[in-house]
Amino acid sequence: MKGHKYAILGDIHANWEALTAVLEDAETNGVNAYVCVGDIVGYNANPSECLDKIREICGTAVVRGNHDHYVSHNESLDDFHPLAANVIDWTKKQLSDEQIKYLRNLRLSRIVDRFTIVHSTLDMPEKWGYVLDTLDASANFNYQNTSICFHGHTHVPVVFERQSHVTRTTPTVFTTTLGRKYFINTGSVGQPRDGDIRASYIIYEPKIRRVELRRVEYDIKTTQRKIIEAGLPERLASRLEYGK
Repeated sequence: MKGHKYAILGDIHANWEALTAVLEDAETNGVNAYVCVGDIVGYNANPSECLDKIREICGTAVVRGNHDHYVSHNESLDDFHPLAANVIDWTKKQLSDEQIKYLRNLRLSRIVDRFTIVHSTLDMPEKWGYVLDTLDASANFNYQNTSICFHGHTHVPVVFERQSHVTRTTPTVFTTTLGRKYFINTGSVGQPRDGDIRASYIIYEPKIRRVELRRVEYDIKTTQRKIIEAGLPERLASRLEYGK
Protein backbone atom coordinates (compact mmCIF):
# COMPACT_ATOMS: atom_id res chain seq x y z
CA MET A 1 0.00 0.00 0.00
CA LYS A 2 1.27 3.46 -0.85
CA GLY A 3 2.29 5.39 2.25
CA HIS A 4 1.52 8.96 3.17
CA LYS A 5 3.48 11.80 1.64
CA TYR A 6 3.31 14.72 4.06
CA ALA A 7 3.64 18.45 3.59
CA ILE A 8 4.97 19.82 6.88
CA LEU A 9 3.93 23.47 7.13
CA GLY A 10 4.80 26.04 9.77
CA ASP A 11 4.80 29.74 10.57
CA ILE A 12 2.18 30.53 7.95
CA HIS A 13 1.45 33.81 9.72
CA ALA A 14 -1.73 34.70 7.85
CA ASN A 15 0.06 34.91 4.49
CA TRP A 16 -2.61 33.66 2.09
CA GLU A 17 -0.56 34.09 -1.08
CA ALA A 18 2.33 32.07 0.34
CA LEU A 19 0.05 29.36 1.72
CA THR A 20 -1.85 28.85 -1.53
CA ALA A 21 1.42 28.75 -3.53
CA VAL A 22 2.82 26.12 -1.16
CA LEU A 23 -0.34 24.01 -1.35
CA GLU A 24 -0.24 24.11 -5.13
CA ASP A 25 3.41 23.02 -5.08
CA ALA A 26 2.61 20.24 -2.61
CA GLU A 27 -0.22 18.92 -4.74
CA THR A 28 2.00 18.98 -7.83
CA ASN A 29 4.52 16.88 -5.90
CA GLY A 30 2.02 14.21 -4.90
CA VAL A 31 1.43 15.21 -1.28
CA ASN A 32 -1.59 13.44 0.22
CA ALA A 33 -1.45 14.55 3.88
CA TYR A 34 -0.78 17.84 5.66
CA VAL A 35 0.65 18.78 9.05
CA CYS A 36 1.12 22.19 10.68
CA VAL A 37 3.71 23.01 13.36
CA GLY A 38 1.95 26.18 14.47
CA ASP A 39 1.72 29.94 14.09
CA ILE A 40 -1.09 29.94 11.59
CA VAL A 41 -1.86 33.58 12.42
CA GLY A 42 0.11 36.77 13.08
CA TYR A 43 2.06 39.36 11.03
CA ASN A 44 0.06 39.20 7.78
CA ALA A 45 -3.44 40.13 6.67
CA ASN A 46 -5.41 36.89 6.16
CA PRO A 47 -5.61 35.08 9.51
CA SER A 48 -9.18 33.84 9.11
CA GLU A 49 -8.67 32.43 5.62
CA CYS A 50 -5.40 30.71 6.52
CA LEU A 51 -6.88 29.25 9.69
CA ASP A 52 -9.88 27.81 7.88
CA LYS A 53 -7.66 26.26 5.20
CA ILE A 54 -5.32 24.65 7.72
CA ARG A 55 -8.26 23.20 9.62
CA GLU A 56 -9.64 21.81 6.38
CA ILE A 57 -6.46 20.10 5.16
CA CYS A 58 -4.68 19.11 8.39
CA GLY A 59 -7.49 17.76 10.53
CA THR A 60 -6.04 17.16 14.00
CA ALA A 61 -2.40 17.24 12.84
CA VAL A 62 -1.84 20.80 14.09
CA VAL A 63 -0.09 22.24 17.16
CA ARG A 64 -0.34 25.67 18.75
CA GLY A 65 2.32 28.30 18.08
CA ASN A 66 3.04 31.33 20.25
CA HIS A 67 1.05 33.70 18.01
CA ASP A 68 -1.85 31.24 17.99
CA HIS A 69 -1.56 31.11 21.78
CA TYR A 70 -1.57 34.83 22.46
CA VAL A 71 -4.40 35.49 20.03
CA SER A 72 -6.53 32.95 21.92
CA HIS A 73 -5.46 33.64 25.52
CA ASN A 74 -5.84 36.86 27.45
CA GLU A 75 -2.26 37.01 28.64
CA SER A 76 0.29 39.79 28.93
CA LEU A 77 2.18 40.66 25.75
CA ASP A 78 5.07 42.22 27.67
CA ASP A 79 7.48 39.59 26.31
CA PHE A 80 6.38 40.24 22.73
CA HIS A 81 8.08 42.64 20.36
CA PRO A 82 5.78 45.71 20.10
CA LEU A 83 5.39 45.05 16.38
CA ALA A 84 4.08 41.54 17.03
CA ALA A 85 1.88 42.67 19.93
CA ASN A 86 0.22 45.24 17.65
CA VAL A 87 -0.69 42.48 15.19
CA ILE A 88 -1.97 40.17 17.94
CA ASP A 89 -4.58 42.76 18.91
CA TRP A 90 -5.55 43.30 15.27
CA THR A 91 -5.77 39.56 14.57
CA LYS A 92 -8.13 38.95 17.49
CA LYS A 93 -10.64 41.26 15.82
CA GLN A 94 -10.47 39.33 12.54
CA LEU A 95 -11.36 35.94 14.02
CA SER A 96 -14.68 34.55 15.19
CA ASP A 97 -15.18 33.29 18.75
CA GLU A 98 -15.23 29.75 17.35
CA GLN A 99 -11.91 30.23 15.55
CA ILE A 100 -10.31 31.63 18.70
CA LYS A 101 -11.62 28.68 20.70
CA TYR A 102 -10.09 26.32 18.14
CA LEU A 103 -6.66 27.95 18.55
CA ARG A 104 -6.98 27.91 22.34
CA ASN A 105 -7.67 24.16 22.36
CA LEU A 106 -4.78 23.11 20.13
CA ARG A 107 -2.19 20.88 21.77
CA LEU A 108 1.38 22.10 22.23
CA SER A 109 2.82 18.87 20.80
CA ARG A 110 1.52 15.66 19.30
CA ILE A 111 2.61 12.52 17.49
CA VAL A 112 1.49 11.98 13.90
CA ASP A 113 2.29 8.73 12.10
CA ARG A 114 5.26 7.97 14.41
CA PHE A 115 6.82 11.43 14.15
CA THR A 116 6.40 14.36 16.55
CA ILE A 117 5.36 17.93 15.87
CA VAL A 118 5.87 20.93 18.16
CA HIS A 119 6.17 24.65 17.57
CA SER A 120 9.13 25.47 19.79
CA THR A 121 10.75 22.91 22.10
CA LEU A 122 9.71 19.57 23.56
CA ASP A 123 11.09 20.17 27.06
CA MET A 124 8.99 23.28 27.80
CA PRO A 125 6.78 23.98 24.77
CA GLU A 126 4.73 26.52 26.71
CA LYS A 127 7.83 28.72 27.20
CA TRP A 128 8.31 29.24 23.44
CA GLY A 129 12.08 28.81 23.55
CA TYR A 130 14.19 29.01 20.40
CA VAL A 131 16.37 26.16 19.19
CA LEU A 132 19.19 28.03 17.48
CA ASP A 133 22.24 25.81 17.91
CA THR A 134 23.41 22.30 18.72
CA LEU A 135 23.41 23.04 22.46
CA ASP A 136 19.71 23.96 22.37
CA ALA A 137 18.98 20.90 20.26
CA SER A 138 20.88 18.57 22.60
CA ALA A 139 18.58 19.51 25.47
CA ASN A 140 15.52 19.00 23.28
CA PHE A 141 16.56 15.50 22.16
CA ASN A 142 16.28 14.26 25.76
CA TYR A 143 12.50 14.77 25.49
CA GLN A 144 12.05 13.42 21.96
CA ASN A 145 10.52 9.95 21.93
CA THR A 146 10.32 9.52 18.15
CA SER A 147 13.15 9.43 15.65
CA ILE A 148 11.93 12.61 13.93
CA CYS A 149 10.39 15.80 15.29
CA PHE A 150 9.38 18.73 13.09
CA HIS A 151 9.22 22.21 14.58
CA GLY A 152 9.16 25.89 13.62
CA HIS A 153 9.32 29.19 15.54
CA THR A 154 12.70 30.53 14.26
CA HIS A 155 11.53 30.80 10.61
CA VAL A 156 14.87 29.30 9.53
CA PRO A 157 15.03 25.78 8.04
CA VAL A 158 17.65 23.61 9.74
CA VAL A 159 18.29 19.96 10.58
CA PHE A 160 19.72 18.89 13.92
CA GLU A 161 20.86 15.28 13.88
CA ARG A 162 21.92 13.27 16.92
CA GLN A 163 24.20 10.27 16.66
CA SER A 164 27.27 10.23 18.93
CA HIS A 165 27.02 14.03 18.95
CA VAL A 166 24.63 16.65 17.57
CA THR A 167 25.23 18.26 14.18
CA ARG A 168 23.52 21.19 12.47
CA THR A 169 22.99 21.32 8.70
CA THR A 170 20.74 23.13 6.23
CA PRO A 171 18.18 20.72 4.79
CA THR A 172 17.85 19.99 1.09
CA VAL A 173 16.99 16.39 0.26
CA PHE A 174 18.17 13.51 2.44
CA THR A 175 17.23 10.11 3.81
CA THR A 176 17.13 9.69 7.55
CA THR A 177 19.29 6.98 9.13
CA LEU A 178 17.76 4.36 11.39
CA GLY A 179 18.89 4.68 14.99
CA ARG A 180 19.48 8.43 14.83
CA LYS A 181 17.25 11.28 15.95
CA TYR A 182 16.34 14.37 13.94
CA PHE A 183 14.92 17.71 15.05
CA ILE A 184 13.95 19.48 11.83
CA ASN A 185 12.83 23.08 11.40
CA THR A 186 10.48 23.52 8.44
CA GLY A 187 11.31 27.19 7.92
CA SER A 188 8.40 29.57 7.39
CA VAL A 189 5.63 29.58 4.83
CA GLY A 190 4.61 33.15 5.49
CA GLN A 191 7.65 35.09 6.75
CA PRO A 192 11.02 33.49 5.92
CA ARG A 193 13.99 34.83 7.90
CA ASP A 194 16.95 33.04 6.33
CA GLY A 195 17.56 35.56 3.57
CA ASP A 196 15.54 33.57 1.01
CA ILE A 197 12.24 35.35 0.34
CA ARG A 198 10.52 32.23 -1.00
CA ALA A 199 8.04 30.32 1.15
CA SER A 200 9.58 27.31 2.90
CA TYR A 201 8.10 23.93 3.79
CA ILE A 202 9.10 20.26 3.95
CA ILE A 203 7.85 17.15 2.19
CA TYR A 204 8.31 14.00 4.28
CA GLU A 205 7.77 10.39 3.20
CA PRO A 206 7.97 8.14 6.29
CA LYS A 207 7.91 4.88 4.33
CA ILE A 208 11.20 5.66 2.55
CA ARG A 209 12.48 8.08 5.27
CA ARG A 210 12.91 10.88 2.72
CA VAL A 211 12.96 14.56 3.77
CA GLU A 212 12.92 17.38 1.22
CA LEU A 213 13.03 21.11 1.83
CA ARG A 214 10.95 22.99 -0.75
CA ARG A 215 11.14 26.73 -1.58
CA VAL A 216 8.25 28.28 -3.45
CA GLU A 217 7.85 31.69 -5.05
CA TYR A 218 4.61 33.54 -4.30
CA ASP A 219 2.93 36.87 -4.98
CA ILE A 220 4.75 39.00 -2.40
CA LYS A 221 3.41 42.27 -3.84
CA THR A 222 -0.19 41.27 -3.13
CA THR A 223 0.68 40.21 0.41
CA GLN A 224 2.43 43.54 0.98
CA ARG A 225 -0.52 45.51 -0.40
CA LYS A 226 -2.91 43.68 1.93
CA ILE A 227 -0.73 44.43 4.95
CA ILE A 228 -0.74 48.17 4.16
CA GLU A 229 -4.47 48.24 3.39
CA ALA A 230 -5.21 46.50 6.69
CA GLY A 231 -3.38 49.25 8.56
CA LEU A 232 -0.70 46.89 9.85
CA PRO A 233 2.87 48.17 10.35
CA GLU A 234 4.61 48.92 7.05
CA ARG A 235 7.74 47.16 8.26
CA LEU A 236 5.87 43.86 8.09
CA ALA A 237 5.40 44.41 4.37
CA SER A 238 8.94 45.56 3.63
CA ARG A 239 10.66 42.71 5.48
CA LEU A 240 9.11 40.17 3.11
CA GLU A 241 11.32 41.54 0.32
CA TYR A 242 14.46 40.63 2.25
CA GLY A 243 13.57 37.37 3.96
CA LYS A 244 14.56 38.76 7.35
